[in-house]
Amino acid sequence: MNPESIDVTRLRWFVAVAEELHFARAAKSLHISRQKLSHAVIDLERELGTKLFVPGAQPTQLTEAGQQFLRDARDIIARGEAPEPVGTEDLALRVGFVPGVTVSKWTRIWGERFPDTPLEVVPIPMAEQLAALREGRVDACFVRLPIDREGLSAIALYRELPVVVVPKDHTLSLFEQVGMGDLEGERIQDASDLDAIAGTIELVAAGVGVAIVPHSIARLHARRDVVYRTMMGVPDTEIALAWPTTQTTELIEEFVGIVRGRSERSSRAPAQRKKTEPSKKTSAKRSASGRGAAAKSFVKNPGAKKKPAKRRGR
Repeated sequence: MNPESIDVTRLRWFVAVAEELHFARAAKSLHISRQKLSHAVIDLERELGTKLFVPGAQPTQLTEAGQQFLRDARDIIARGEAPEPVGTEDLALRVGFVPGVTVSKWTRIWGERFPDTPLEVVPIPMAEQLAALREGRVDACFVRLPIDREGLSAIALYRELPVVVVPKDHTLSLFEQVGMGDLEGERIQDASDLDAIAGTIELVAAGVGVAIVPHSIARLHARRDVVYRTMMGVPDTEIALAWPTTQTTELIEEFVGIVRGRSERSSRAPAQRKKTEPSKKTSAKRSASGRGAAAKSFVKNPGAKKKPAKRRGR
C-alpha cells in the first residue's frame, strides 16, 4: 500500500507511537485512548501487510519496515498535509477498577450527562492498581486501600465488611456472624492476593481450610459449594477513587462529582453550567434545597458496613 493513500491522522498516530516507543504515552499526547491507538496500529499493519513494530518487544521497537514507514510518514506530514483536529468524539475518560468494585451506577450517570464523551472502564488487577495510575494506563482508578498516595489525590468511598468463606456443609455455615475464636483449629488460607482468589476459594470448596476476604470478593466468586458469613473482629477494607494530582482535568472533576453524588446542576459541575444558566431566584431556591440533600447524600454499596445482626447459636 502506498503511504500517500493513508489519511494523515493515522499517520500522525503512528508517528507518535514510533517516536515515543510507548503506546500509553503516545495515546495520552494524542488525547485518545490507548485501546483506540493500538487498534489503529494493528489495522495499519494489516493494510500494509507488514509488521511495523517488533511483536512482543519490551520496550516497544520498530521493525525495519516500521523505520522506513516512519520516514515516509514524516515526509508526507512535512509536505504540508494538515492533520485533522482531534474532536471531542476522540476524547475519553479512562477509569480503572480493581476486583470487587461495581462501576455500573457511575457509568450510567456519566452516559446520561456526557453522551458525547466516552467513559472507558478498565479492569485492573489489584497488584497493578498503583502502576496503572503511575504509568497513565488509566486517568483514575477505583483502588483498594492502603496505597502509596505520593502524587495522588484520593477520596474514600466506602468500607467493606470482611467475610469468611467456608464449605456449604461446614458447621460455621449455620452462623450469621463468625468471630476469630470460632476459627480456632481451622486452617486459614492466605487470601492476601485477591487477583488469585479464585484458586483460594477452590481450595475452600475442596475442604482445605477457610478464607477471609472482603464481602464483594466473596460475592464476585460465589459458587454453590461454598457460603460466606460476616467476620467480626477483623478490620474492614476501604475502597477509594484515586488519580494523579497533576492530571486533575475537568473530566476528572466531573467524574469525581458523579461519584460523590453531586447533582447535574451542582455548582461544582462546570461543563453542565455551560448548558444552562438559571436565574438568581431559581439558584437561591436550589441552593437552599441542595444543602439539605447534600447532608443526606452518600455512596451506597452492597458491601458497605452495616449494623451486624445477632449471632445465632451453634
